[in-house]
Amino acid sequence: MEYVETIYAHPSFNRNRDPILEVLRDWLPPTARVLEIASGSGQHAIYFQAALPATKWQPSDPDPDCRESITAWAERKKSTISPPLSIDAEAENWGISGGENFDAIVCINMIHTTPRSSTDGLMKHASELLPKDGLLFLYGPFKRSGQHVSESNRRFDEDLRRRNPEWGIADVEIIISGAERENLALSEIIEMPQNNLSVIFKRK
Repeated sequence: MEYVETIYAHPSFNRNRDPILEVLRDWLPPTARVLEIASGSGQHAIYFQAALPATKWQPSDPDPDCRESITAWAERKKSTISPPLSIDAEAENWGISGGENFDAIVCINMIHTTPRSSTDGLMKHASELLPKDGLLFLYGPFKRSGQHVSESNRRFDEDLRRRNPEWGIADVEIIISGAERENLALSEIIEMPQNNLSVIFKRK
């Protein structure tokens, strides 16, 4: 059987990479060690590592095809990111040893395409893994006070819920409340292009 390399490319990456990068420049320590959850294609991890060369990026994804894509992009771009880990956000054990020290956890466009249990798992493990003042960075579409911020987001939410009833755009206030229960304090909500938000927490 002929080997066919799996490599994904998401159009949204080209639109959101620089706005996200500017937020990360402002918030990440210069030599941050970053764990990315749900890295998908791997394009963000490789782009941010190249733009912030003093940082160290650890991508992860539960999907083996995504991990193959991350590895393929890394080889193509001669990236110094770490090999991707197999991490399912809602798993009881992420398989990360206590000696692994991360300054930040980054999660881009996951919450609306996974069950709520994945978000709960993300918060729980972030609280366990991050040091005091360590950052949890979330990016994606969110509701504000139970309301969609745009008609396009409302239509997108309807499409997501048709595809999977456990998916959908979450209310940012509910996410903040869940984070507070896990000892993660909201630091800032930043309006982003295309009706998205960057939501930044610090470990208490």
